[in-house]
Amino acid sequence: MYNYRLLDIQFKFNGQEQTLWPIIIHDESDVILVDCGYPDFLHFLEEAVTQNNITFDTITKLILTHHDVDHVGSAAALIRKYPHIEISAFDAEIQYINGTKKPLRLVQAESSLHEMTGEEKRNAEHFIHFLRSVEPVHVDRKLHTNEYLPWCGGIKVIHTPGHTEGHISLYLPANKTLIAGDAIVIEDGKLNIANPQYAWDLDEAVRSVQRLLTYDIARIVCYHGGLFQGDVKSALRQLLKEYR
Repeated sequence: MYNYRLLDIQFKFNGQEQTLWPIIIHDESDVILVDCGYPDFLHFLEEAVTQNNITFDTITKLILTHHDVDHVGSAAALIRKYPHIEISAFDAEIQYINGTKKPLRLVQAESSLHEMTGEEKRNAEHFIHFLRSVEPVHVDRKLHTNEYLPWCGGIKVIHTPGHTEGHISLYLPANKTLIAGDAIVIEDGKLNIANPQYAWDLDEAVRSVQRLLTYDIARIVCYHGGLFQGDVKSALRQLLKEYR
């Protein structure tokens, strides 16, 4: 048997209430966490996992959908405490995760700093310092486009670039579930593209949504927004219409 648990993690960040929805996929052999939150987020994860009657000692793998700070920020701390966990990420994202290339959001923030003044500039400098503080971490397994992972009933790796160059989503064909990462978010009950103004390539992000229409999806798990169920294809088509 295999199943999944959505971790509804509510917390304060920069004085604002936020919620993230990492997911755990599990069967008799593996317990897999997808994405792991901001730096200093490990205690939130441990508490959420415990509430779902799982312990980190039983988690075997961590899959990272992309290298943004709210998805990889606690990876290094997690592996320090639980070194048995294997990390997987898409080929094009590994250079950012392991620290050999500067993260995309840091590049964007640094490049726009000269246009700012006053409080806006101070906030941007604080954000840049925060991004620079993220610890790199070694990735054990390199994932590839359309790779089929034989874990938890089967997981298909879907390359969904746009938000970042190597962003991936994960499709669980056995229960028609898409783990979207940041390819799609839920805002006001509707599907949307995550932070389109900061997308690595917005046109590519839209094409990634189009690509998802080829899959038989009954529900979408969004890292920002939680669970979306219903007429998924109609919702995806409506999202594409809004961007085209």
